[in-house]
Order: sequence, then structure tokens, then C-alpha cells
Amino acid sequence: MPKGHIFVLSAPSGAGKTTLYKGIIKEIPKLKYSISHTTRPKRAGETNGRDYFFASVEKFKKLIKKKEFIEWAKVHDNYYGTSHSFIQKTINSGFDVVLDIDVQGALQMKKAYPGAVLIFIMAPSFKELKKRLVLRKKDSREVIKRRLCNAKKEVRYIKKYDYLIINDKVSQALRDLYSIITSRHLKVSGSVIKRFD
Repeated sequence: MPKGHIFVLSAPSGAGKTTLYKGIIKEIPKLKYSISHTTRPKRAGETNGRDYFFASVEKFKKLIKKKEFIEWAKVHDNYYGTSHSFIQKTINSGFDVVLDIDVQGALQMKKAYPGAVLIFIMAPSFKELKKRLVLRKKDSREVIKRRLCNAKKEVRYIKKYDYLIINDKVSQALRDLYSIITSRHLKVSGSVIKRFD
């Protein structure tokens, strides 16, 4: 059985990454979402084990020492990490996996899995990004300001990514993401060639 592929989505807060990964999972049955571990407080409507594995800072640091994470990073004063065992189990069983991680984590993932496909998602402009953050009413003015400041740093990493999706209209951005994922399966590789030997 051929192994699955890894797709990494990164985006500044408000660019629509969550909407896109939830939408693409409905479109592609053999695509699983990698649930990250985090020390960030649970938001209204979030469930442990569905949205994130919520952990204390102490527990998270113990997992780091045990080398449970392929990648981990501190973002917006909270820790986030990706489980090594989950990724291996998923791709070994022939499923693709999509990760929702920041730029630091994406680069660590590419180092661990050079075949991982990095996809950066961005709003059409910083003005639109700010508007989305304000309209979603999840963060204070101070947090929004910090997120926009971080967004300006994050976009500097676009050149390290394989693809860029400008999320102006969700329907088009989803089609773009679908095309990237399906084209990866059509790419000529060693495992494909072996079928014809």
C-alpha cells in the first residue's frame, strides 16, 4: 500500500485556514486532520480531542522531553505541537494528512519529512485581514494588534512554501487547495513507477 502524503497549511490569524481545512476534509475522504496539542485556553465551542488536545504547560513540556512531537513551537504565548505517532500511523495506513501549523512548525515538518507539501494561505490584503479579525469578535483589540504584527512577520516566509493560496473567495480557495492535493497524487515518483515494472 502506498504511503499517504503530508500537507501543511500555514496562515496568519484571520486568513481563513480553519474554514479551508474543514472544507477540504469533507471533499477528500482519504484526508485526515492532524489534531495538534496546545496549551492555549479552550475557546467557546471547542472540544478536547476534536479541535486540539489541550494540555497544561507542565504536561506539554514533559511531552517535549519524551520527544513526542515532530515539531513544536511557541506562538502567541502558547505552545503547539504535532504528534509524531499520529502522523506516522496515518501516512503508513495510506491516508493523507493535513496539518494546521505556524511557519516555524512548517519548516520543522519539512525538515523531518522533505516530501511534505507546504501551503501558505493569505487574505487579499492586510486591510482585509484586520477586518476579518475584528468581525469574528474572538479577540481583544490588543490581541488583534499582536496578531497583525505577527502576520507581517509570517508573510516573509512565503518563499519557503511550495504554494500560495489567496483566500479572497472561499469557494475558489477550496478549489485551489483541492487541485494542489490531487495533483500531488499524480506526480511521478518511485512508488508510481514500480507499478509498471
